[in-house]
Amino acid sequence: MDALKQGADALFILLGAIMVLAMHAGFAFLELGTVRHKNQVNALVKILADFSVSTVVYFLVGYGVAYGTGFFISASVLAERNGYDLVKFFFLLTFAAAIPAIVSGGIAERARFYPQLLATAVIVGFIYPFFEGIAWNEHFGFQAWLVETAGAKFHDFAGSVVVHAVGGWIALPAVILLGARSNRYSKGGAISAHPPSSIPFLALGAWVLCVGWFGFNVMSAQTLDKVSGLVAVNTLMAMVGGTLAALWVGKNDPGFVHNGPLAGLVAVCAGSDVMHPLGALVAGGIAGALFVVMFTLTQNRWKIDDVLGVWPLHGLCGTWGGLAAGIFGQQALGGLGGVSLLAQALGTLLAVSWALLSSLVLYGLIRYFVGLRLSQEDEFQGADLSIHKISASPDRESSW
Repeated sequence: MDALKQGADALFILLGAIMVLAMHAGFAFLELGTVRHKNQVNALVKILADFSVSTVVYFLVGYGVAYGTGFFISASVLAERNGYDLVKFFFLLTFAAAIPAIVSGGIAERARFYPQLLATAVIVGFIYPFFEGIAWNEHFGFQAWLVETAGAKFHDFAGSVVVHAVGGWIALPAVILLGARSNRYSKGGAISAHPPSSIPFLALGAWVLCVGWFGFNVMSAQTLDKVSGLVAVNTLMAMVGGTLAALWVGKNDPGFVHNGPLAGLVAVCAGSDVMHPLGALVAGGIAGALFVVMFTLTQNRWKIDDVLGVWPLHGLCGTWGGLAAGIFGQQALGGLGGVSLLAQALGTLLAVSWALLSSLVLYGLIRYFVGLRLSQEDEFQGADLSIHKISASPDRESSW
């Protein structure tokens, strides 16, 4: 029976890892559909290259930073327990690799390729796993201190804060240090719209992410005996709540409609195991509206050229998700309890502060010593031709 349980757990978490791996295709097509045609190839290559760098760095360094263990032992030891520890690494890697995928959408269309791969290595090797270890492996006694101070640990079941808020707040300094795309904003204050290049590809990316998110959340149980139907239904309710709110607040805009479910899903990750489904619906709806409002403010009023809106989508909705777990997880609001709003606020504040500070230092150093941005000529030509020497549809273009 022991062997059967170990095998079932390994298969369970492997399926979760594959589902979250598929989400990286969602990131790729979401970015491909949003950027202009001359940067579509770059969007696809970036996500795959970032994932590959993330895998090597997380295997060699990042997993050890977060969990204090590594893989420099014999294969016979690694194969024990049906290789469950290796499959768990695969699953958690897909979470870690989401951070550079999130950043990629914010800095699209004007960032240099290899300096961003360097940033990916630092983010996945140290910045992300440092906080991952605090939140999910009780490093430095922070969780124990929260229990004494607030009566509960910081609760983040599937990464609203650990993954999404950290990724979104890491992206913000990178976007600001890069500056807006050429001709995005005129000196007189006029705004030049860069509409999505392909709504169908954008929608495909959103749908792939939505489907994979059930692996992201449900399989965060990590063993079969802990799987929860409540997590699955809460994930569903937050997804549709975000969609309907973005549909209404965004006035039927298809870009908002397809990012709305993602906002709801980001927000529900932290408390998906403790909320009532109606609480998840409300939390997701607030996130969908928050994304639309803040995306519009950042792009139009504050003139922060965050191409895919990753700071409002992941940074702000992830922050809201950390707080929402402490609100809708309360028994008074139909939740299971065992959470504290104070603990959620303190844990979320630590995550945001760490992400902002580390990103500012990292991207500031890269900009100073290496350079972050494409030349004006390369940006005008497009990242596809200037970096990869081919466009998304060369046959069609050669016939014009």
